[in-house]
Amino acid sequence: MSEFSLELNEDQLQIQKWVHDFSENVVRPVAAEWDEREETPWPVIEQAAEIGLYSFDFVANAFGDPAGLLLPIVMEEMFWGDAGIGLSIFGTTLGVAGIFANGTAEQVMEWVPLCFKGENDKLNLAAFCVSEPDAGSDVSSLRTRAVYDEATDEWVLNGTKTWITNGGIADVHVVVAAVEPDLGSRGQASFVVPPGTSGLSQGQKFKKHGIRASHTAEVVLDDVRVPGRCLLGGKEKFDERIARAREGKSARTQAAMATFEASRPAVGAQAVGIARAAYEYALEYAKERKQFGKAIIENQAIAFKLADMKTSIDAARLLVWRAAWMGRTGKTFTAGEGSMSKLFAGETAVRVTEEAIQILGGYGYVREYPVERWHRDAKIYTIFEGTSEIQRLVISRAISGIHIK
Repeated sequence: MSEFSLELNEDQLQIQKWVHDFSENVVRPVAAEWDEREETPWPVIEQAAEIGLYSFDFVANAFGDPAGLLLPIVMEEMFWGDAGIGLSIFGTTLGVAGIFANGTAEQVMEWVPLCFKGENDKLNLAAFCVSEPDAGSDVSSLRTRAVYDEATDEWVLNGTKTWITNGGIADVHVVVAAVEPDLGSRGQASFVVPPGTSGLSQGQKFKKHGIRASHTAEVVLDDVRVPGRCLLGGKEKFDERIARAREGKSARTQAAMATFEASRPAVGAQAVGIARAAYEYALEYAKERKQFGKAIIENQAIAFKLADMKTSIDAARLLVWRAAWMGRTGKTFTAGEGSMSKLFAGETAVRVTEEAIQILGGYGYVREYPVERWHRDAKIYTIFEGTSEIQRLVISRAISGIHIK
């Protein structure tokens, strides 16, 4: 196990600088353009792929960091550049996390490389499909069904998923579906839908308040047939889990939650990146902007805002790093530490970006200045990957031992 340290090693520092430079020199100059266009920034993703930032090897290296800190470090620097473009580049990792969390070693090696690159070095994307029109936070009530066809050794998927990052445009879709609906979340499983599978299509594409360079849409599954090997974890283990559930025993894993638990610290790190961007911009503005003959940072009203912003950002980062380290080293989340990190970081991003607008005044409210975009981008971090209310529910259940509703 890796000893926890707040001092980054040479490899982590080099990668941090590498990603920061990409964000500063490639992402930021085009962030406003892609936000206005509300389109997937393929040229930027291609540039990330050319330097190895968008690749199986890089993500495997980040996931494999013994301290667990490399992935949140990368996420913070990328989302410091722009959240919409950041999600376009790293939205694939949520599908990857779904495969890592639920799949066998053989399935990981078969499907994860395909999430990034296809035949003839074609650039691929992946999507993780859980939410449905009538099942957002309540993942136990999914209506998407998976039925096993013994004659062909295939699974048949039917249903509609919504709010899906890369939904419909992805090459690899990881879909959580109900196999035994009467068992709720214990009767669910994750399936890989390989590239080119018939019956899967994009539904409505959403026009969003923020993260507008990231594609978000419905995914429609109409008699989608996938080979038996596409059930993540394998049928034998799934049948064993169902048998335990029917006997009243607790299930060891749950398809959607296993992925969310693995991804929450990384999502929190994204929010930290947005908050840091707004804080740094507001700090420099406050030093340069003069009112009544002096820089506005000389006023306590402004200086104290910035002090609170910086304190909250550093506290959020520490919660993210702790959760990421615990997850990587096998420490049990006894108090919902993963949820704590995402909750605090998400709410910090909303608060800090709002304060940045306040410091800039009217300039903060117009699109010529980036804090307006960062504020719009920040809000989703109290909603997706589990709302703030869901995070508080997870934490309160963990600390009380009571099934609070």
